[in-house]
Amino acid sequence: MKIIVDAMGGDNAPQAPVLGAIQAGKEYGVDITLVGRGEDILRVLAENGINDLPAGVEIAHASEVVEMCDDPANAFRKKKDSSLTVGLTMLKEGAGDAFVSAGSTGALLAGATLVTKRIKGIRRAALAPVVPTGNGGAVLIDCGANAECPPEYLLQFAYMGSYYAEKVLGRPNPKVGLLNIGAEPSKGTSLQTAVYPMLEEAGRAGRVNFTGNVEAREAVEGAVDVIVADGYSGNIFLKTMEGTGLFLAREIKKMFKKSARTKLAALMVSDGLKEFKKLMSADEVGGTALLGIAKPVIKAHGSSDAYAIQNAVRQAKQYIEAGIIQSIEENIDVMRLAAPAASEN
Repeated sequence: MKIIVDAMGGDNAPQAPVLGAIQAGKEYGVDITLVGRGEDILRVLAENGINDLPAGVEIAHASEVVEMCDDPANAFRKKKDSSLTVGLTMLKEGAGDAFVSAGSTGALLAGATLVTKRIKGIRRAALAPVVPTGNGGAVLIDCGANAECPPEYLLQFAYMGSYYAEKVLGRPNPKVGLLNIGAEPSKGTSLQTAVYPMLEEAGRAGRVNFTGNVEAREAVEGAVDVIVADGYSGNIFLKTMEGTGLFLAREIKKMFKKSARTKLAALMVSDGLKEFKKLMSADEVGGTALLGIAKPVIKAHGSSDAYAIQNAVRQAKQYIEAGIIQSIEENIDVMRLAAPAASEN
């Protein structure tokens, strides 16, 4: 298995992608292709005492870099020799089994859609992170790739998220909920009220385990395994969770620093605090799968360090082994029948 890693993507590139990918190769037994400026990659290796490429690691030179300030829709086209474009082209041509990048989300989404292509019959790819919840985590789909969605998009998101929860999170018959402001079918905007009966019908047919609307509070508590949302609502939900986690961690730290007694208490519960920090850390997950793309693509957080990149490569390996793309392809006719208005690519 070979994972292609964008060595120039992210705030901490090339150090984080290079070192994280190499460590992932050792930990998970995968081959690594580092795509980017060869001289920069070699410099990082030399600075860290690595004089020869480790076994299973190779470099694919790409002279250009897609910057965060570049127009996402056109960056990969204008910079044809960027690490992003070269890496996605390699993935399309079979030179690797998955692609990992911490670069621009918009450019990666556009590039994956137009270079690697969507699965035939899927109307839009979606970002599907695993968010921490009371039941050990839930798939949130979509979290920002599609701000405006017709009902058919959300229906397909429910299917794709269900396959991911079952095969990657190990949840048999995963519970699927539609993110909304209330439990009643009549709640929400015209989008939610339109897609609800479609999801209900898919549930009656036994295609997805649709449990109805789910409010944000219940979703965090672990009521469902898959949280279905348009990209606008999903992104607000995700960013609120991230902000709340940072706020709580900061306040807990302040609380334990108040006195000698609270500092002693901190020592007594240090293991629990470490577990809480780990639970809320995006670095532990590593990245977000782009579901609906014809080949595995993982978007790592822009601020990823080497440890986060290592986990993103692990996630890519899990994605490949789970066979999620095959599951979507095998069930695409059902997804089309459930959404007759959907057109192909």
